[in-house]
Amino acid sequence: MNLIIGSIIVIGSVLGGFAALGGNLGVLWQPFEVLIICGGAVGAFVIANPSQVRRDTVLALRELFRGTRRKQGDYLDLLGALYTVLRMARTKGLLSLEKDIERPEDSQIFQQFPSVLGHERAMRFLTDYLRLMSLGADRSHEMEALMEEELSTLQKELQRVSHALHVVAEGLPALGIVAAVLGMIKAMGSIAAPPEVLGHMIGGALVGTFMGVLLSYGFIGPLAGAAHRMRDEELKYFQCMKAGLTAYLHGSAPAICVEHARKVLYSEVQPSFYDVEEVTTAAAARLTERQKAA
Repeated sequence: MNLIIGSIIVIGSVLGGFAALGGNLGVLWQPFEVLIICGGAVGAFVIANPSQVRRDTVLALRELFRGTRRKQGDYLDLLGALYTVLRMARTKGLLSLEKDIERPEDSQIFQQFPSVLGHERAMRFLTDYLRLMSLGADRSHEMEALMEEELSTLQKELQRVSHALHVVAEGLPALGIVAAVLGMIKAMGSIAAPPEVLGHMIGGALVGTFMGVLLSYGFIGPLAGAAHRMRDEELKYFQCMKAGLTAYLHGSAPAICVEHARKVLYSEVQPSFYDVEEVTTAAAARLTERQKAA
């Protein structure tokens, strides 16, 4: 929604200001210049990026326009899941989580937290490190270094979309100049035309520069920034898990591990201490019932 509102403001301000100055909006309609600029930008994007990045860019733009982002409830689910598995590991041992780790889709623990279970990559991250811990890889500094390395790789992967869009944004003004130069070449070929015709052709040529700069700074650049922010929030989800697991490796109690995880979240989505306490209390009650039933 923010992208749609922002785009309307950009278009309304630019075109409205031009019209208020007495400009003829019809002059700005230069479809072939738009074709040169946008076609060149798309071609350069295809040349510079592999198919996976291109697919990921389409998905990222779709998420941006839909306004998809993680909410506080998603992090409460994550903190509840972390607390449950770490408490189970502390009371029953990590081997008691073997079935939950190997088949999380059938796990009674993870089924209580659908937003976590539905995040395939996050589940893989969590279960991989729980598996390593259950195998005896309990040297905290080694595990922490391994998680940091994986998150560093993940960050580079997540930010490929925003980097690709930034490159396109940087190139659009130059492509606008290309369109303008081609327009001027066409105008110079009609140098003998009447002044009003020649002026119209020169004005149309200059629209190329205008379009390149507007698309760069008014649309693609901001889109790249929004994609960067969205992917940064996704990375924070993994950093939250890392903080909780690292605290457990250092010997902290499950409740303290969850506090470590909570503290790395941004303030706008960070649950309060009491919200987390309510979720972990409910999770502890369900875990106790499960143990009694077993």
